[in-house]
Amino acid sequence: MRIDILTLFPETFTSPLNHSILKRAQDKEIVNIVLTNIRDFATDSYRKVDDKPYGGGSGMVMMPGPVFDCFEHVQKLSSEKGRVILLTPQGQKFNQEKAGQLSKEKRLILIAGKYEGFDERIRIGLGAEQISIGDYVLSGGELAAMVIIDAVVRLLSGALGDEDSPKDDSFSNGLLEYPQYTRPEVFRGMKVPDILLSGDHKKIAEWRHQQAVERTKKLRPDLLKENKEQKA
Repeated sequence: MRIDILTLFPETFTSPLNHSILKRAQDKEIVNIVLTNIRDFATDSYRKVDDKPYGGGSGMVMMPGPVFDCFEHVQKLSSEKGRVILLTPQGQKFNQEKAGQLSKEKRLILIAGKYEGFDERIRIGLGAEQISIGDYVLSGGELAAMVIIDAVVRLLSGALGDEDSPKDDSFSNGLLEYPQYTRPEVFRGMKVPDILLSGDHKKIAEWRHQQAVERTKKLRPDLLKENKEQKA
């Protein structure tokens, strides 16, 4: 997979992309992540990429020119057209199901905004899919882009050491993940459940599923409601 990121602050991605799963996935050439600075496509000596909004109002709005020029340049870097995503609070809320859909793409192009948002003609002209990572406002789309990249890359074949690991993650099957334990068997009076020490894999699987259902019912009952509605 190839992931292109269009941003005003490429240095924001340096640390997250160079550690842990994301770094290993790049080293193993499972994913190729390419950063492009939108400011490089500004046309004046001040490298201006934003301006005051027409009609008045606070803040600055990203101008369409640099974004369009940057996007058109980036799209030509690969023969694969790619799925174009605009990171914005107005977008569809990102979840595990969407991460799974995006992980099947050969190329993603993520556009991270800043300031008070995008000139509306960027939304209209690029025909991009709009995605939000939650009902709150960030200073820019960089953090949202990193969340999406992390969630998507870990689903790519070979990115994790255990191919079955993502199947047990929270939200992967509509439930929160079951409780996990490791050594020591007893820690400060808290003991590992006997069933996990039994060696009976069938009973362990049943226990884990039951625990996942109970945990979801207690902490996120909305997920159970959504699953029920989807199956209806």
